[in-house]
Amino acid sequence: MIRDRVAAVRERIARAAARAGRDRANVTLVAVGKNHPASALREAFGAGVRDFGENRVQEAEFKARELGDLGDAIRWHVIGHLQSNKARKILAFTHMLHSLDDMDLAHRLNRIAGDSNVVLKALVQVDLAGETTKFGLPPSDLQNALETLRGLANLEIRGLMILPPYEEDPERLRPLFRRLRELRDQALRSGLMRAGELSMGMSHDLEIAVEEGATFVRVGTAIFGERD
Repeated sequence: MIRDRVAAVRERIARAAARAGRDRANVTLVAVGKNHPASALREAFGAGVRDFGENRVQEAEFKARELGDLGDAIRWHVIGHLQSNKARKILAFTHMLHSLDDMDLAHRLNRIAGDSNVVLKALVQVDLAGETTKFGLPPSDLQNALETLRGLANLEIRGLMILPPYEEDPERLRPLFRRLRELRDQALRSGLMRAGELSMGMSHDLEIAVEEGATFVRVGTAIFGERD
């Protein structure tokens, strides 16, 4: 079942990329395993998925241990809001943090990563919808934040991320995805980021996100089914 769902999601990504004249290989599928057992992630791994996202650090740690036999072949992405007291924990297993949303947290991560002599890859979460219930930097603060982040030697800012509101009609999200791409392009032109990744798009809206330039799509329900 999961194998078939992975294949269906990949086909959706490929079709959207083709419509936009993009190379499907430039879009990474991140399977989001929140509230699903490690055995389900193992099944997705068997279907060729290599990148897995978790919202909660404790759940990610547990699954990283459960799937430790897969070694470096599996890449873990922290995609939920990161509390500062969990900052040290993610360095042991995280390939990339998608949800850097606070400058105090950035300085803490940089200091901890420096103590461990590692460089943490991160994406800056941007709040384009102005939702009070969600995290992310307002776009008006983004340039100053990126200028500061550029000076943090143990954080490598790879791009931007958005968690948009749910819309029954995903087409309504296109302006947000397009705006995030424009902000990315501005940052690249200004030399404020080392890469131009865009983490945007989930199960119900991934086609729109891919058409607008997503390089990571975070897909849970379409692969693992509804959460418990």
